[in-house]
Amino acid sequence: MTIEPRVLGDDPLPAPWTSGPPRTWLLRIDDRPQPYAHTLDAQEQARAAAFARENLRARYIASHLALRRLLGAYLGMEPGAVELTREPCPGCGGPHGRPAAVGARFHFNLSHAGDLAFIAFADTPVGADVEREQPAGVAAEVARMLHPDERAELAALAAAELPVAFARCWTRKEAYLKGLGTGLSESPTKTYVGTARTPSPPPGWTLTDIEVDHGYAAAIAVATG
Repeated sequence: MTIEPRVLGDDPLPAPWTSGPPRTWLLRIDDRPQPYAHTLDAQEQARAAAFARENLRARYIASHLALRRLLGAYLGMEPGAVELTREPCPGCGGPHGRPAAVGARFHFNLSHAGDLAFIAFADTPVGADVEREQPAGVAAEVARMLHPDERAELAALAAAELPVAFARCWTRKEAYLKGLGTGLSESPTKTYVGTARTPSPPPGWTLTDIEVDHGYAAAIAVATG
């Protein structure tokens, strides 16, 4: 399955949600401050204020404003009126599982890295991840956290191939764990998603690599039922 993300700011906002294939959106973020007091809720505003670095605060605000604009369009309401919540964690039952919008007939997930925000929507639980490609040394170090078969695959590659293959694997892994609702509280060593060009989805899920900007990798995981 090939999924090309629409670009927020270039493409028009969507019509209210109808069932169908997953939809993905890309936002290219700049660090200019944006007004948000009447759009983000109290929890989002508190998280934004907690960032010590202004550029990180600006990127958090921009990505969450983008999410609310899209949620509002899909729900047919003003972005600031969307009520966000969390589903129960599948591991412990606590209120920190997948994000959700009250009253929505769809699922969504947000990820941001560097100057990109990546958002996915689907009829069934969905996870999204975007990451910057890392130098070979960093990729080799973090690869220790992966499934044993993924570590072996990466170890067999030349150093020049490692950044792309690692980013491909890591975004698939994070997308799946976010879609599952556990995030990295579940060990990345547990589930195999593969490092090759073709993903190896866990049972009950599809995995799709999404082409985004040069130097980044992105993927979505969508529950099949």
